[in-house]
Amino acid sequence: MARAPEPTDGPLDALLLGWLAFHRDALAAKCAGLDDDALVRRSAAPSALSLLGLVRHLTEMERHYLVGALSGSPAPLLYCTEESPDGDVDDLTPTMVGESMAQWHEHRVLADRLLAENADLAAPVPGGSRSVGWHVAKVVQEYARHNGHADLLRERIDGAVGE
Repeated sequence: MARAPEPTDGPLDALLLGWLAFHRDALAAKCAGLDDDALVRRSAAPSALSLLGLVRHLTEMERHYLVGALSGSPAPLLYCTEESPDGDVDDLTPTMVGESMAQWHEHRVLADRLLAENADLAAPVPGGSRSVGWHVAKVVQEYARHNGHADLLRERIDGAVGE
């Protein structure tokens, strides 16, 4: 699997977008080669986290902090509701894998298109007070934090370690 490299030093916009690509690919690598059952396995009991749960949670982050913010049209969350506030990670089944992975990829592509249209990281997001850069940094932080969880989950599933 070809992966975005760890960014080298350079302009802030290239660094932030480079880290975003790097961390997205890191999560994809942690999911690669596993069947649907393994992707929903809660391998670090008693935690409710699974690799698919992390994918779904990060889809929510892409949707809220990038797609919604950069489009100026906040979108409701896909999985988390008042009835199921942790719907991104709870009660997952193998039948959810295909659609969940497709949603993640769709939101990444849409976020990238919107980032290209909102290239000035210092500018506020449409209709918002925080900058585009703040939103990118928030999503990078979410990926970085949860990629640590993904490392542990994957290791418990099949022993695979490394970036």
